[in-house]
Amino acid sequence: MKHATRTLGALVAALAIGIAAPQVFAHGDVVPQAVDTTGLKQLGADFLPANPYRKNATAIRIGDSAYNQNCARCHGLGGVSGGIAPDLRYLPLGDEGDEVFLQRIRKGAVRDGRVYMPPFEGILPQEAMWAIRAWLETVHEE
Repeated sequence: MKHATRTLGALVAALAIGIAAPQVFAHGDVVPQAVDTTGLKQLGADFLPANPYRKNATAIRIGDSAYNQNCARCHGLGGVSGGIAPDLRYLPLGDEGDEVFLQRIRKGAVRDGRVYMPPFEGILPQEAMWAIRAWLETVHEE
């Protein structure tokens, strides 16, 4: 009887964790991490239409860290998506990709009232966003 009670207790605990897990890992429960942009030229309040840090080594280093802290949990380590969110290695290079990237990171994505990506405008500074984009271009694939 002791063994059956222990087994039943473990089963109940596993079910409780399984039911709660989607809520624990939902976008709304993710706290954005601050990004230290020391060493990058400050860009001001108005968003630039193109990445001013393209191929900038400092921006790439900062963007790598910022991506891992704020984006990898959905978009995958190294930009390689596991299917939860788009694989960012396939964003177009240059200004075309900058436009797509900036729109999505600033405004996020909501469909049918569901948040697929939270907006980062007002949370991450423009400098951090462009640093992430600079890093993404280093892992780009066709």
